[in-house]
Amino acid sequence: MPTLTAFFETAKLPVMTEVAHSLVRTLNDPDATGAQVAAIISKDPALTANLLRMANSAQFGLSRQVLSLDHAITLLGMSRIRALALSTSISTAFPTVPGLDRSAFWKFSMTCAGYAQPARPGAGLDPQQAWLAGMMLRLGELLIGQRVPERLAEIEVQPNQAAVRWEREQRLLGFDECQVTAVLARHWNFPDAIVTGLQSASDPMAVQPFDTLAGVVHLAALLADHPQPGPEAVSDLPLPVITLLELSRHWMVGRFPHPQTFVDVTSL
Repeated sequence: MPTLTAFFETAKLPVMTEVAHSLVRTLNDPDATGAQVAAIISKDPALTANLLRMANSAQFGLSRQVLSLDHAITLLGMSRIRALALSTSISTAFPTVPGLDRSAFWKFSMTCAGYAQPARPGAGLDPQQAWLAGMMLRLGELLIGQRVPERLAEIEVQPNQAAVRWEREQRLLGFDECQVTAVLARHWNFPDAIVTGLQSASDPMAVQPFDTLAGVVHLAALLADHPQPGPEAVSDLPLPVITLLELSRHWMVGRFPHPQTFVDVTSL
């Protein structure tokens, strides 16, 4: 059974564009401005067009047409536009993996991101950082599919909800997709907070001290893969994680977001 280190010695890592790398660097810069982010994104005309198309979609429900990146940042915020740009860049960096439904995969990723964003008010957690970590969480499975395709079929056997998938990956490989994604995020120079959150997201209770981002993304993934998505799914979430996040099931049910409001990048 290969170790995670050995896995990456022969894994072919996807290459992010320079625009995406520049956006990642702004994540580490607390003084980054909307003008800087707009200037970076504008270097990629196709990405700019996709972002404007998303900003003008019914999902955002804006009352006026968005004609420029500056306008989009004014209406939606720099963090959200930056997260959308990164998610779009990342999704196009990965080739199709045989045996994995690409549309369903990215639908899970964006749904996980959507559930992660509002899941933990206060406590200094950046909602866009949570959104981005949720979107990235399952990327490791794409690398697993490329590196050990013979295992992917076993991992994807139905039912393959998040918790079941993580257990199978640990049993078959000795590590899971979240840990693979964490190494990839470090390789791409994402902030340490995102790397740490991804690293323990499959089992946030096993790591001390408890990592808030890991807990948030863990719950988001369970909701994204729940066979009966909706407020009722909250009752199946692990109470210890909810408690450490200082949440309540009642609060979560009352503010449960509708998946149709989540951004969809599968058509881009």
